Amino acid sequence: MSPLRLLRPALVAGLVTALAVPAVAEAHGLVQRQQLPIPQWLFAWSAAAVLVISFFALAVLWPQPRLEHTGWRPLPGGRVLAGRAVQVVCGAVGVALLLVTIVAGYAGSESALDNFAPTFVMIIFWVGLVFASILLGDLFRAFSPWRALGRVLPSLDRPYPARLGRWPAAVGLFAFVWIELVSGWSEDPPMLATAIIGYTVVTLAAQVVYGVETWTTRGEAFAVYFGLFARLSIFETRDGVLGVRRPLTGLTTLDRAPGTVALLAVMIGTVSFDGLSQGPLWRDVSTSIVDALDFLGTLTAAKVAGTLGLALGVLLIAGFYRLGIEGARSVGGGFSVDRLANAFVHSLVPIAAVYVAAHYLTFLLFEGQSVTYLASDPFGRGWDLFGTVDGGIDYTIFPQEDTWYVQVAVVVLGHVAGLVLAHDRALTLYKDRTLAARSQYWMLGVMVGFTSLALWLLAQAA
Repeated sequence: MSPLRLLRPALVAGLVTALAVPAVAEAHGLVQRQQLPIPQWLFAWSAAAVLVISFFALAVLWPQPRLEHTGWRPLPGGRVLAGRAVQVVCGAVGVALLLVTIVAGYAGSESALDNFAPTFVMIIFWVGLVFASILLGDLFRAFSPWRALGRVLPSLDRPYPARLGRWPAAVGLFAFVWIELVSGWSEDPPMLATAIIGYTVVTLAAQVVYGVETWTTRGEAFAVYFGLFARLSIFETRDGVLGVRRPLTGLTTLDRAPGTVALLAVMIGTVSFDGLSQGPLWRDVSTSIVDALDFLGTLTAAKVAGTLGLALGVLLIAGFYRLGIEGARSVGGGFSVDRLANAFVHSLVPIAAVYVAAHYLTFLLFEGQSVTYLASDPFGRGWDLFGTVDGGIDYTIFPQEDTWYVQVAVVVLGHVAGLVLAHDRALTLYKDRTLAARSQYWMLGVMVGFTSLALWLLAQAA
């Protein structure tokens, strides 16, 4: 197939998907940012154009799979860095932080802003570990307090049901985001501490039944969540040795366990809802729902509305991905929908990563600074353990007028990475290069759609 004939359907798939963006994004200005030199809709069109050009470049310049082999090699001192002693120390630190967080939730200030527990859990742990995992690899595996505690408990080592796959992790992740965004517990330190204890009990019990490593890699929500982001890192531990691999290759080895697609839909859909909930569209919709459910009481009705919105966000992402997979199946090749959905699901991980980065980077940079002074007095007893109790938040460390540019660049980069992964997998999956390219017209539409959604949500949240 000639390059021009290859490009024509891609242009249609990409630019048609972007048509919905300009009018909507333009309607909600980023009022907290400096006036942009060009309209926001032009950013959306430019992002779509970058993806289409990337698609064309991949089709012409990337004729063979290049990411299926990681090229892993050990680092000097890699056995020591990933050794037992380091694992024990990191695990002890994780357990200590867990205990401090629980005690702070009960004994610290009643105000979430002045309590160590909500700040540490919702900012440092939930957001900060995503960035750390992408840069440094699976740090959470080493520091996980639940894994450390589970390794000293007895284990029944019962067979883990294959049909469960990553479904427990998907459910657990959705429950955590519900606590964060809907329940109000994230602003109630004692309730947050109680939720942590509940999660600890369930996790330790599951580890006793199925074994620590099995539950960690399959069912433990945070281990699976951060583990997926860690596959974007060049660092990987194999057989107790820390080494490096080629960029993006960690995702190509992701196994096709049941529930993986659902987990990625939760990862992207919940962040999408968080962005939507900060804009006027959702406020109008949620107000209507609360009014309709007024008989439940305002607080309960608001939680029901939030739960519905959160679930809808996940279902929309899952449905959009399914649409792209159905389209890819229509080009031929004889693959089932489930086979294709699992084969390309790893291409969604960079998208999940950039959704987190674009929405929460400034949140981490600014609000995350509060942990420095809260850590000096975690229980609100007037201590100054680290000499930082009188510290504050420096809003000059990152120029806010550059936020939009950084967000757009991150979103586009992540979706290009997803496109690269999908293209490389298509070349592996289909024996015919032309058929592989045709299947990617639909994946291009999915990537442009996710890019457009991300930019629109960022404009909503302004």
